[in-house]
Amino acid sequence: MSYTIDPALADEYRRKGYICLPALLDPQEVGVLKAATERVIGIDGPQVMRERNGLPHVIYGMHLLDPRLSTLARHPRLVGVCEQLLGKPVYVHQSRVNAKQTGGAIVNWHQDFGTYHRVDGVPRPDGIMIAVFLNDVNDYNAPLMAVPGSHVEGVVSEASTETDAEDRDRASKYRYDITMERMSGLISRYGLEHITGPAGSVVFMNMQVVHGSTVNITPLQRVILYLNVCTTDNCGTAFRRPEYLAARDFNALTAAGEDCLTALPA
Repeated sequence: MSYTIDPALADEYRRKGYICLPALLDPQEVGVLKAATERVIGIDGPQVMRERNGLPHVIYGMHLLDPRLSTLARHPRLVGVCEQLLGKPVYVHQSRVNAKQTGGAIVNWHQDFGTYHRVDGVPRPDGIMIAVFLNDVNDYNAPLMAVPGSHVEGVVSEASTETDAEDRDRASKYRYDITMERMSGLISRYGLEHITGPAGSVVFMNMQVVHGSTVNITPLQRVILYLNVCTTDNCGTAFRRPEYLAARDFNALTAAGEDCLTALPA
């Protein structure tokens, strides 16, 4: 039987557009993922987006770069929750390591589906952004911030691409950032929350929820692994971006065993 969450949590997801399950992954599993992430952060290539000082900020296509991160995408707790919330099997549209470096870049307000729809040709917002915390995320080390309930707005049209981002020529030119005028209206209607939790916590977020994060001015690490999944009947139809940014493989994720991560070498 696949992993499921309490119906009250599923209702919260539908109402707010996201839920956070504290410590869904145990410390041993987090240790395996940290080891994989340290390896991936050390690579070089076009999928690595860097800060102005050269430190890696985002590494795209992580599940294509390391078998432990590929296995994470098939973790039964992640697959089970996504299938329960969406009612269908899913594939990975995009994955990434986000290393929020001290003093590094902010992530402006955006909806993931805005890019997936406009650029990749994903027809519908039938998907979930999964965020796996590898460190304790608290009020101080640039937590993910979200506008609860904003998914009901659909694709926000008043958006623009950032012209002076560090990764302007590769990734951010495809990201549609939401204007402050639009954000003011959204926050006045829905409010604003920051999402915190211990290492191993997992966020499941509707891909139309407006979210972003500010600069990390602390020495505290904040690494989050992201898996954006869509239902298998909701595939991209435009292939303007490379595979590390937008999927070519639309096969359904099959859940692995409960020990899928811990059975791998750390």
